[in-house]
Amino acid sequence: MHLLIAAAGSGRRMGASGNKLLLEVAGRPVLAWTLEAALACPAIRWIGIVGQPVDAEAVAAIVAAAAPKPPVRWILGGASRQESVRRGLAALPAEAGGVLIHDGARALVEPELLERCAVAVAEGRAVIAATPVTDTIKQVDGEGRITATPDRSQLWAAQTPQGFPVEQLRQAHATASDLGWSVTDDAALFERLGLTVQVLEAPPSNIKLTTPFDLTVAEAVLASRH
Repeated sequence: MHLLIAAAGSGRRMGASGNKLLLEVAGRPVLAWTLEAALACPAIRWIGIVGQPVDAEAVAAIVAAAAPKPPVRWILGGASRQESVRRGLAALPAEAGGVLIHDGARALVEPELLERCAVAVAEGRAVIAATPVTDTIKQVDGEGRITATPDRSQLWAAQTPQGFPVEQLRQAHATASDLGWSVTDDAALFERLGLTVQVLEAPPSNIKLTTPFDLTVAEAVLASRH
């Protein structure tokens, strides 16, 4: 299985001046923990890290410290996550049949979750990691007034990894480019095209590190694991 790690995150909501994936948590950069989990997944045989030129040197140092056995390649990203994934797909080896897309900021991902997603993709399915919504969700208008309360029993919070057959995902991105679609995750492209995407339940720890509080949570989770 081939893995693309989206690593062009900003540190705006984290209050950082640069890429939040280079911030330290439990003594190591966020991206180092993400890469460690990926390297511990037996199904993953090739990894591409998609980022911006300003971070290339720092990412190379993280990769070197990990001393990976499978190939880990640096890929220049685009102006948006969607464009970065499209570039990552273009950089996959010719033999790639399935691909997982994972946010570098989900540094607490467990190898077992990556493995489950990889197995599903190898069977020809498109899947995303997700968790059932536990809060009551309110839909509001532009002035903050509640307009609806969706049935939470049918709501899931989308996460990564997300996995797809490579050629189907490439075609989806090509269609999106032709029609000017802008989406926040790859599963949304499949949804627009009427293609089936299956949810695989993720553990509660599979959070995206976005705010300083998330770093505190990550410290606690990593301490419990190590």
